[in-house]
Amino acid sequence: MPVGIVFAGTAGMSKEKELSQEQKRLSIKEFDLKKGLLVATFSGVMSACFAYGLAAGDPIKGMTIHHGTPPLWQGLPVLVVVLLGGFTTNFIWCVALNIRNRTGYQYLNSEIRQNLLSGPPLETVTDAPAEEMAKASDSREAAPNHAPMLMNYIFSAIAGITWYLQFFFYTMGETKMGHYKFSSWTLHMASIMIFSTLWGIALREWNGTGRRTKVLVALSLFVLILSTVVVGYGNYIGIANESKTAAAR
Repeated sequence: MPVGIVFAGTAGMSKEKELSQEQKRLSIKEFDLKKGLLVATFSGVMSACFAYGLAAGDPIKGMTIHHGTPPLWQGLPVLVVVLLGGFTTNFIWCVALNIRNRTGYQYLNSEIRQNLLSGPPLETVTDAPAEEMAKASDSREAAPNHAPMLMNYIFSAIAGITWYLQFFFYTMGETKMGHYKFSSWTLHMASIMIFSTLWGIALREWNGTGRRTKVLVALSLFVLILSTVVVGYGNYIGIANESKTAAAR
């Protein structure tokens, strides 16, 4: 899996060398691959804390089983505790942004005030999605006076539910892995890399790049998929050996 990540990172650096400054800024106004890789690496390392949190929640799982919860759903109460930390930090930061940017009214009012249409960006690249930042300055003059409130709430809800479902199904799958559930987070992270890369291809993120870059992207996908197969086969062998040992006894 780390080898696959290396290929993906190398593909990103290859893309940076091939594209012009104008092409780079079509994806993000403040393009900085080194800073992006640093933040992404830090985020990836820190995401392991989520796995530590799930592991530390084993006593909660025991309590749910004791009170009659089916084993398949035993991990869901742990998510409530673990995700509370993420909710708290996100909530505090969003409120801080609302106060700083004076945008709290937008939760209930679709009107876009003039200072938001003509002023400088109120968020930095670390606050807003890349596509939003890339289009913000070019679309201010053509921006509507009212935001699509209903669609904004619908898409926000879809994004939140979809994001949560990854952990919903993750905890279900973990219950089926027995002694080998320690490898479940590795499979989860590899899957994120695989599907995010596939989405990048589908959304033409790699258009305009040369053969070398596309080969590196293909290699990263191949190695990442191979890593999941290796982990799965290793677990299969382990279970088979346990069954043979139990039968011999």
